[in-house]
Amino acid sequence: MVRRRFRLMVQLLRRWRYTLTVPQFTVITGLLVIAAGTLVMASPLCSNDDVGLWEALFTVISAITVTGLSVIVVDRDLTIFGQIVLSGLIITGGLGLMAITTFLQGFVQGHGGLRNRLDKGRALDEFGVGGIGPTFNSILLTAGCVMGMGTMVLYGFGFTDIEDPQRRLWASLFHVISAYNNAGFGLWATNLERYRDNTTVNVVIAAMIVIGGIGWRVINDLWINRRRLTRLKRLSLHTRLVLRSTVLLIIIGALGLLFTEHFGYEATGMGKLSLWQKLQITLFQSITTRTAGFNTIPISAETITDAGLLLMIVLMFIGASPGGTGGGIKTTTFATLMGATRSTLQGRDEVVIHQRQIPDIVVLRAIGVTIASLLFVLLMALLLGLGPTSGGAASGATFSFLEKLFTCMSAFGTVGLDLGVTAQLNHWSQLVLMVGMFVGRLGILLLLSALYGSRPQPRVGYPREELYI
Repeated sequence: MVRRRFRLMVQLLRRWRYTLTVPQFTVITGLLVIAAGTLVMASPLCSNDDVGLWEALFTVISAITVTGLSVIVVDRDLTIFGQIVLSGLIITGGLGLMAITTFLQGFVQGHGGLRNRLDKGRALDEFGVGGIGPTFNSILLTAGCVMGMGTMVLYGFGFTDIEDPQRRLWASLFHVISAYNNAGFGLWATNLERYRDNTTVNVVIAAMIVIGGIGWRVINDLWINRRRLTRLKRLSLHTRLVLRSTVLLIIIGALGLLFTEHFGYEATGMGKLSLWQKLQITLFQSITTRTAGFNTIPISAETITDAGLLLMIVLMFIGASPGGTGGGIKTTTFATLMGATRSTLQGRDEVVIHQRQIPDIVVLRAIGVTIASLLFVLLMALLLGLGPTSGGAASGATFSFLEKLFTCMSAFGTVGLDLGVTAQLNHWSQLVLMVGMFVGRLGILLLLSALYGSRPQPRVGYPREELYI
């Protein structure tokens, strides 16, 4: 009887696995990786006695979603092996759960048809029916080369204050891995604050963040057209839009932070700094705010003005680019919305960007992603407000709505910037952040697709009617 039930369960599992879609398989794989990583991270091999299952779970979710929010101090609470495991989880999440899942699904399900190849291609932000094997290999090769060069520069010219060669090498490698994958994890409690005036560290970390955030698709397009970059029209619309949006957002963010913190200098931590220091800090924070979560100055409600925090919330919401290692609604989504707004003001019936007409389905998808993401963040803030207004029982701290909204946006955008709130929250509020990090990394559309599955398009057409807007 027991054998029959066991065989029946095995048969049901075999049938069930063949019915899973790529989004559903991605969610399940992510949850399994989180469960396994939590057990390993909570073991004595990885952490000390202060890190229990809850702290390990929060850390693993933050790593696999390349967020960077933390309730522990990495170099104090984790062993060297634990730090290696943490960096491995960051790489796994940064290269994309969707990319890795497609390979696992291929081994488990064994499908190789045209429809499945198209489904896998979409999971990797690729168009067409080409195999994903060469694509993933190229992603790994590109990431390895970029991170290797960044590690050598940081080791030789960046972290020169670390005398021990082995510790300096590990610090360089860990921070490059965290930066390229837009995770924001730092080894030290003060993150990169002591390297505020170190130009090498600022440039290398910022470069890793930008390269990882724009996505492999853009890097590949630039490499293919490397001898003809003077003629930007040879690049794809996606590449041109990503590069233009990235540069504009970095400049606008830096100038905006310089403006807000200059007029609020008495209440911020940048009041006594020189103009060059302010420029370097605001440029670095503009880059890291959208995706990574590193900081070279203390980030709190006391050191940043409310206007500056609001600007950082907007930058976190926009995030990185499709196919990159960052979160947010993506730069192309924001550019599409801006293009739709401009077309509406000009009285056009279609959205045109760089002399290219954008399909209606892309515009609708951009609107859907933005509205759904905004509603989800507001729901997170609402749930965070339902709990106690104070922090943990030992802290007795109280948090304003702006601090809670900032933390929720940081979690959903997988940024990792913290106002000193996360570690003081109770378990209910931290659970809200964990869910937000997981949903933000997977994406609203993929999560909804996993919940509802693929539904056929209705064949029934409906009459049109005007609606006043």
